[in-house]
Amino acid sequence: MKVLIVENDRPAIEPISKELLAIDEHIDIVGECTSVEEGIQWLNNNSRPDLIFMDIQLSDGLSFNILDTCQPACPLIFLSTCHEHQDRALDYCSIDYLIRPIPNNRLKNALHKYKSLQTHFSRPHPTGSGPLNNGHNGYDRKRSRILVKKGMEYQPVRVEDTGYFFTEHKLVFLVDKENRKYMAEKSNLTELEEELDSNIFYRANRKYIINANYVKRFKPLERSKISVELVLPVNEEIIISQENSASFKKWIGEI
Repeated sequence: MKVLIVENDRPAIEPISKELLAIDEHIDIVGECTSVEEGIQWLNNNSRPDLIFMDIQLSDGLSFNILDTCQPACPLIFLSTCHEHQDRALDYCSIDYLIRPIPNNRLKNALHKYKSLQTHFSRPHPTGSGPLNNGHNGYDRKRSRILVKKGMEYQPVRVEDTGYFFTEHKLVFLVDKENRKYMAEKSNLTELEEELDSNIFYRANRKYIINANYVKRFKPLERSKISVELVLPVNEEIIISQENSASFKKWIGEI
């Protein structure tokens, strides 16, 4: 497990590193940063770690500035001396928020939570795409709500308020109508698509499931592929393959 530590006080990095290695000797501390500037430079010049331990208050500002600039798509464990920023921390890929002084069992539980999530979300899924299959074990399982994780808690999000789902680093994320991103309590897109209404949701490709009500426009590409634009911003182009372009047009209402 490759871990990046972002800590306001450099002398505090060594105790955290020692505690982590005492819990799991296979942890690899790949980087140490003490400021927003250092954190941005490190993430811009290195491959993404598996997990980031991040102090909230750094010498040159809040660590959220690092995340807003670099948007590292990996789980985070925040460290702080108070609960002041806990709500904001939930807007990122946070799996825990630890208050100093941090008991060893809390640190151990946070790592256990990370490993449990990785195991839960690591099952392989096929690369296919197309209209969603609602049948499962002989009965209909169209979901009306999806559970998402916010720190230590879960909350339901209405399916109709979901613009799209996507997978990244073996985790499934939901983006709602307000462009808020949550980590969904599902192991992969294949499991999720079996529970969604195929009249509304479409498996665009191995990475995206999109909501018909949030499709703004689409255009043909070379080799009969299709580029889909949503009303919500997406970090990359959503491409429908040549093999599925006809089914997509039929699904969205084209003849």
